[in-house]
Amino acid sequence: MARTAPNAEDLAALCRQTLAQDGPAVRFEGHWTHWAQIRAVASGVEAALDAADVPPEAPVAFAPRNSPSSLAAFLPLLAQQRRVRMLYPFQSPEALAARIAACEVAALVMERGDFAPAVLRALAAAGIVGIALDPGGAAAVGTRTEARAALPCAPGLPALEILTSGTTGPPKPFPIGYDVVLGYVRQAEALASARTGPAAPPLLCFPLSNISGLYSLAMSFLRGERVILLERFSVAAWRDYVVEFRPPAGGGPPAALAMILEAQIPREDLASLSSFSTGAAPVDPDVRARFEATYGIPVLQTYGATEFGGPVTALSLDLLRTYGTDKAASVGRPFGGAKIRIRREEDGALAAAGEVGRVEVISPRMGADWIVTSDLGSLDADGFLTLFGRADGAIQRGGFKIVPERVEQVLLAHLEVAEVAVVGVPDARLHEVPGALVVPRDPGCPPEVRALEAHVRAHLPATHVPARWHFAAALPRTVSFKTDRGAVRALLAGAAVSPDR
Repeated sequence: MARTAPNAEDLAALCRQTLAQDGPAVRFEGHWTHWAQIRAVASGVEAALDAADVPPEAPVAFAPRNSPSSLAAFLPLLAQQRRVRMLYPFQSPEALAARIAACEVAALVMERGDFAPAVLRALAAAGIVGIALDPGGAAAVGTRTEARAALPCAPGLPALEILTSGTTGPPKPFPIGYDVVLGYVRQAEALASARTGPAAPPLLCFPLSNISGLYSLAMSFLRGERVILLERFSVAAWRDYVVEFRPPAGGGPPAALAMILEAQIPREDLASLSSFSTGAAPVDPDVRARFEATYGIPVLQTYGATEFGGPVTALSLDLLRTYGTDKAASVGRPFGGAKIRIRREEDGALAAAGEVGRVEVISPRMGADWIVTSDLGSLDADGFLTLFGRADGAIQRGGFKIVPERVEQVLLAHLEVAEVAVVGVPDARLHEVPGALVVPRDPGCPPEVRALEAHVRAHLPATHVPARWHFAAALPRTVSFKTDRGAVRALLAGAAVSPDR
């Protein structure tokens, strides 16, 4: 049975131990939530699941926001050794309802404010119980028909099913086993034992529903550390954290570098930082160079993915000091037993040092098989990996990867759109944003941009909504009549910026 897995039992015991603590646990929007309040939410989740007769073997969906209540809900779900299927909360109620309808689970746990009428209707139709999180507890919501609590599920070993970025189609659930999560915790314990002196409370700013958020959560909160939680990354909140706690190292999404420069944060405010770590998307070389010149803080890049169970390479200060600034643009070397190789696209042969090809990875957390990616990169003679974008044309908006074809399919379903091409447009803050070149069905009366934005938002996460729009009589074509995406990109470079961006 799933509940007899030793790693699951160890993680469950750790979560119970964490819940038993006293004192401050999470600071959010300037206020501390104490462990007694965390326990109240956790107890409410367990009581609501028990009252609904949801058995331990039945999968549970979880759509966490970056809030103390959502943080608290992780603990009972892991302590009960459940199979947890993560959903993105930052999408329209209609899009979330559609995901729920296709999700074979017995319950959905999320913030009370996210239970919109469309979501409640989807729950009732599917016989899924809703568990609403509040600052002081949790309770069942809505009405339901015959409950799916008796769903005869055999989900395998306990795991958190994290949604992939969706670079090859709709995001798919990818299981991160409890052994992997426990490995994150053990990694944090090893780092803590080697540390001297008091440590600043960790800052959690990545979405808790993705792999970066889970990794940060397991490295801190799950093991009982008090944390500073941001609803989302903001320069002002990040700067206040650095000034107050003076951490020796900082980090954030790649887009943060340009945002910090734009905010003109004084150099002395960041004087405690010896490095700034980032990952999840490429870093603009010019932005990195300006940041390092302005603050004297080296930018250290990492490389990871949901399919890898987290990061597999990292550039460290020690590596930078040993090998010099020639390695500064790389994402470092493999660590933790990970292996990297490059395969040439033209003939499928393994690439020599310095040759660019598709990156393949062995991540010991996930097994011994090579994982074939769509990332383009090269390995130098010293084993440092440098990335050069993606072979599949995915748009990388901050830490979110967007498949252009998915956005195109949604826009083509709009009655006023005849043709459309979606491409990535360079952006100083987010690296890339999606832009849409639209051919209207009625050239004399093109659709309103706000109507198209609302249409996309109703079917896809908000990150997929194009930030630039342009209307044309026809799509530019190559000699083989394929869409000339280079020409589309050029047209969108000077196009109107969405007012809602």
